[in-house]
Amino acid sequence: MDPAVTVHSATAVHSDSAGVEEAGTTWPARARLIDLVAALVPRSATADCVRVGVDGVDGAGKTRFAEELATALRRRGRPVVRVGIDDFHQVRAVRYRRGRQSPSGFWLDSFDYQRLAAEVLDPLGPGGSRRYRPVGHDLATDRILTPPWVEAPAGAVLVLDGIFLHRDELAGAWDLSVFLDVGFEVTAARMAHRDGTEADPEHPGMGRYVRAQRRYLAGCRPRDRADLVIDNTVLAAPVLVSFNRRWQRRR
Repeated sequence: MDPAVTVHSATAVHSDSAGVEEAGTTWPARARLIDLVAALVPRSATADCVRVGVDGVDGAGKTRFAEELATALRRRGRPVVRVGIDDFHQVRAVRYRRGRQSPSGFWLDSFDYQRLAAEVLDPLGPGGSRRYRPVGHDLATDRILTPPWVEAPAGAVLVLDGIFLHRDELAGAWDLSVFLDVGFEVTAARMAHRDGTEADPEHPGMGRYVRAQRRYLAGCRPRDRADLVIDNTVLAAPVLVSFNRRWQRRR
C-alpha cells in the first residue's frame, strides 16, 4: 500500500437515496478511496501490461468507477487502456437463443469471452504482444466490429469494467480485481433513473437480469474472489470492505 495517497476531488453528474448523482457535487471521500485503489495497482517489472477488472451487478457504478480510476492512474503518470465488456456482447441471435426472458441466456450467452480473451486479455497479459482491439461489437446495430489493432504503451494498465468478471472463464485474468458491492434494491433504482427500467428488482421485467446475477453471486462468489470489495451503495462515500490477503502475497 502506498503511504502517500494524493486526494483529488471527484465531480458527479446527478443524488438521491438510490445513489443517483447530482451535477456539480464534489465528493472528497470518494476521490480518496479511488486514489487509494490507484495506489494499489501493481506495476509490471517488464514491458507487460497490468490488467485491472472492475466488477459488480448492473447499476453498481462500474463504468464511473473505472473511469475515475483511470483518471487517478493517469495523474500518477501511468498509461491506461480503457475497455468495457459491453463492447464485447454476443450478437442478438446468440444472446436470445434461449429466449428473450431467459436468466440462463443472460448468464451464459451475453458476452463473447473468446474474443475478449484473444483480442484484449491475452495480448495485454504476461508475455502478450500489447496489440489489442478496444471493441468487438456494436450493441445498437448488432454489428460485429473488427477495428484496427492498437498497440498499448509498455507497462500500460488495462482498466476493464463489466458484469460477471469473476466467472470461471476469466480466472487468472486480473492482476487486481475490484468488486463493487451494491444491493439490488439500490441498483434497480439507479437503472430505472438511467434507463427507464423497473425500479423493483422483483418485477417480472427484471427477472432475466436479476436472477442471472443472483446465480453469478451464488455460484462464483465474487466477493470472495475479488482482491478488493468496495461497498458503492453511497456514491459520495464508497467504503473498502475487504482486502484479499492472497493478492497481497501475489505482489
